[in-house]
Amino acid sequence: MKLYYAPGACSLATHIVLEWTGKSYEAEKVSIHPKSENLLAVNPAGAVPVLEDDGWVLTQNSAILNYLADVYPEAKLGGDTPRARAEVNRWLGVINSEVHPAYKPFFGAMDYLGDKAAIEKVHENSRQAIRKNLERADKQLESHDWIAGECSVADAYLFVMLRWAKAQKIDLAGLDHVEAWFKRMSSDSAVTKVLREEGLD
Repeated sequence: MKLYYAPGACSLATHIVLEWTGKSYEAEKVSIHPKSENLLAVNPAGAVPVLEDDGWVLTQNSAILNYLADVYPEAKLGGDTPRARAEVNRWLGVINSEVHPAYKPFFGAMDYLGDKAAIEKVHENSRQAIRKNLERADKQLESHDWIAGECSVADAYLFVMLRWAKAQKIDLAGLDHVEAWFKRMSSDSAVTKVLREEGLD
């Protein structure tokens, strides 16, 4: 398998999961600002992650994460019962459809407004939306070590969202269970290896 990634982007989740599987893979660094030719060659949309498996190309983080969980069931990253799998997908859905999109304004999506006050208002609304979802995660982590109960692909995706939250100085006060989980993730040997390889340590 081959992963096309941009350092620190949401592709970091796929990179972590690939490392968690313990299987061999290739990782190629690409640029998304501007979009590099090697990225556009495999994904004309110019987005990461992109996973190439024996000539077949897959995009979209949630699809790739589920695919890896299915291809490597021995890694136990996708839930080993129907309910466990549903929990993984529940949290993947929250992260992919509610948390991840809320970061778009911080990455220039609102720059066209040309009004600093208006842009900051959008940023503040995004911070509140992200905080609300992280409060949901904190409640879940109050009684679980991992977001879906057992360590899963959803933890890798949530880890990226927490890194972004810290970078955007989103208020994490009182989210003690999220912070404890983040420390566990940060000290994971596979996570530290991937962060080092992406130049993020």
